[in-house]
Amino acid sequence: MKICVIGLGSMGRRRIRLLKSLLEDLVVVGVDSNMERVKSVSAEYGIDCYPVLSDVPETFDCAFVCTSPQFHATIIQECLEKNLHVFSEINLINDRYEENMQLAKQKGKVLFLSSTSLYKEEIQIIDKKIKQNGKPCAYQYHVGQYLPDWHPWDNLKDFFVSRKDTNGCREFLAIELPFIQNTFGKIKRVHAVKTNFTNLEFDFPDTYFIQVEHVNGSIGNLLIDVVSRQAVRKLEIFNEDLYIMWDGTPETLYEKDIVSGELRKIPAGKYIHLEGYNESINEYAYIKEMQEFFEVLKGKEPIYGFEQDKEILQIIDEIEK
Repeated sequence: MKICVIGLGSMGRRRIRLLKSLLEDLVVVGVDSNMERVKSVSAEYGIDCYPVLSDVPETFDCAFVCTSPQFHATIIQECLEKNLHVFSEINLINDRYEENMQLAKQKGKVLFLSSTSLYKEEIQIIDKKIKQNGKPCAYQYHVGQYLPDWHPWDNLKDFFVSRKDTNGCREFLAIELPFIQNTFGKIKRVHAVKTNFTNLEFDFPDTYFIQVEHVNGSIGNLLIDVVSRQAVRKLEIFNEDLYIMWDGTPETLYEKDIVSGELRKIPAGKYIHLEGYNESINEYAYIKEMQEFFEVLKGKEPIYGFEQDKEILQIIDEIEK
């Protein structure tokens, strides 16, 4: 398979590394307007890299769009017009969704959207247990990390999470809400209190406290921030027959045995962690997601896509109002 990875920052590098581990018969090239990245990725992974897509001399099967989200819509359109299947990282902006979905349909190409949390085995276990329980429940979920700690090797002003339209809180919401809506039911109403606790001079709130109501009666408190100096992903779920807690990694998933009263660890999946990233970032979920993309190329229905994401972005827009 021939794959072009567009955007050679941290996500582009991750996709290249994992693609090389997944596929034996692979030709991969990189594209990035930053010549330092072009040179370093070419040397590190032994692949050809180019400053613009039009410079790539070969015809490819698909493209992985790993640039900053504000550029996705234009790049996706260009890739589809070149008859490439497209794997896109999360977009954060509803930009040309309808146009690109229609173009993909016209071209007979797959337009696949990343939603990595849905591929975490802990999330899948939680989802199964909530649906087996079958009753409305309550949850508290805190996700936060001090924004300058996300990519300490980058200038924060050059990192898309410091932009108002693609800010860090918005990215956390785009990562977590697909799982929340899929597991706890369609979101009926949100109410947000937002503020700033840092002196980083953002033109967006750095902390959101969100009350979420679901159509099935479940309710949740969602705390999202880019302030916490301790990176945190902490979830508690309960009703009278159920108590689950999770701190974001496979070894921190627990369920209370209602009969014995014992808090028991739930065996979860494989854990692959890259040094330098938060411990909740499990690379195995990225691998599972990419495998799903290749299955979708063979005709499988995706578990998440642009249509569902459009609804999630509308909810985030409502939260940010």
